[in-house]
Amino acid sequence: MEMRNSFESSITDDTIMFKERKRLLFLGLPWTFTKYTITPSLLTVNTGFFNTCENDCYLYKVQDVELQTSLLERLVGLATVVCYTGDVTDPLLKLTHIRHARDVKNYLIRASEQARLKRRTLNTVDIGAHDPINDDFN
Repeated sequence: MEMRNSFESSITDDTIMFKERKRLLFLGLPWTFTKYTITPSLLTVNTGFFNTCENDCYLYKVQDVELQTSLLERLVGLATVVCYTGDVTDPLLKLTHIRHARDVKNYLIRASEQARLKRRTLNTVDIGAHDPINDDFN
């Protein structure tokens, strides 16, 4: 995994902050063809060997980040980071079996908030509130 100092003045939107490969639970070896790349504005998941797929998600669309760790993952020093996004193609992005997952999760939380502030977007959640005027007619 590569991690750049966030206080560097030379960070651009193309600077790779994290680059990691999905690993096998067997000793945490990186023998898979799934790669995760995180820049200050974009989260990219590349999968496949013969048929490849590249899935991008802008960080301002990341709404919540969760860290999941099974017993086997803890034994080999891995974890899974789940990103709940407002992306149309993939509302649930999983960075499966990666090292330094807590650092990745913390970075995604901070970077997604900064990206929303930079784009001046607002993240809203439907909390199930209802309109009392229209409820009288139902």
